[in-house]
Amino acid sequence: MSAVAAHRASPAMWSPQPPPPRLQLRRPAPIPHHSSRRGRGLSRIAASQEDPLTALTRVLWGRALPPSQLVLAVRHGWTSAWRLLMRQLAPSDPATGAFTRTPSRFPSVAPPAPGPGARLHLYVGLPCPWAHRALLVRALLGLGPRLPVSVAVPGDDGAWSFTPESPDALYGSRRLRDVYAARRGGFEGRASVPMLWDAGRREVVCNESIEIAKFLCTLAASGAGAGGLDLWPPEHRQEIDRWYGVIYPSVNNGVYRCGFAQSQAAYDAAAAELFAALDMLEGHLSGSRYLCAGAGVTLADVCLFTTLIRFDLVYNPLFRCSRRKLVEYPSLHAYMREIYQLPGAAETCDMAAIADGYFGTLFPLNPGGILPVVPASCSREALMKPHGREALPSSAAAADGRQLGATASVVG
Repeated sequence: MSAVAAHRASPAMWSPQPPPPRLQLRRPAPIPHHSSRRGRGLSRIAASQEDPLTALTRVLWGRALPPSQLVLAVRHGWTSAWRLLMRQLAPSDPATGAFTRTPSRFPSVAPPAPGPGARLHLYVGLPCPWAHRALLVRALLGLGPRLPVSVAVPGDDGAWSFTPESPDALYGSRRLRDVYAARRGGFEGRASVPMLWDAGRREVVCNESIEIAKFLCTLAASGAGAGGLDLWPPEHRQEIDRWYGVIYPSVNNGVYRCGFAQSQAAYDAAAAELFAALDMLEGHLSGSRYLCAGAGVTLADVCLFTTLIRFDLVYNPLFRCSRRKLVEYPSLHAYMREIYQLPGAAETCDMAAIADGYFGTLFPLNPGGILPVVPASCSREALMKPHGREALPSSAAAADGRQLGATASVVG
């Protein structure tokens, strides 16, 4: 029998075959769990007591400095945003970066000027040095009973607003802009302080500080005041104006030109002019009790005081007026203390409100909004120390008059 036939004849050939194995779908073997560094980091973020942003930065670059590309990108973005904000909040000359103050919308008392019987109302803000002028004149001239006042406060957006603690005593408005808008012609522009309002005519009388101060002096001279001072005597008006021509651009506005400068050259020029003026004033006041020869306290002194009282508190640290502090000028500092101690003057100086109004509101200059400790020299106790200026003549020597004439060329 052939091998083929034998194979065919084999019994094994007809025996039942085992069933084919069942098809089993095998699941993939589980991958061992090994937490990645980022996974562990995200778990730490969830469990961390730190704020999420800080925890995330620790995961991304640990305790090292942020990557240079990120630093450069943030710096560029912040600088661009800062310039945009500053151009709106503090307009500057595009060519030089020098701060240029926006003119007041109502710069003078338009005729017919309100008479003694007019229902006048004064709007001020305690941080503002320009509004402080009007508030101080009102106090020194005893115009409080005749001229009611409402105190606005800076809102989160920087606009002057009213709060339940500091309301609009005339209309109950929420914002100063609402009062401006109540005038017959409506209003567009910046709602600034100080603002003198005629409630009878529902009209803005003026919102330029020096012109409001002069008008209040005229009002007091008509018998409305009870302070007994003449801050704007006719025989000294030319000299007051000459002093104001030095004080305003170099000191009052000079500190703002330092703080709001948008170029190094603009800042350097403003700082040099500011401290040249302060050096000159220190020399003048070392031999003269007040600014104007032959006069007592005048509007020139009022206008200088409202900048000096803020100098060490805000202008030196925040506006970079840093060459010297006011306390380092013995005559200027004593002169400031003397005016502070005049009846009613100290009550117009709220150092806490001033600090909050600058450090808390001008966020492009102080993004963190941290309020510094008030310097010891700015405390009420320090400001009430004897000034020792009683022995100085109220009139300066003739040389001081020549010095004033020369000052315009020195600081101008």
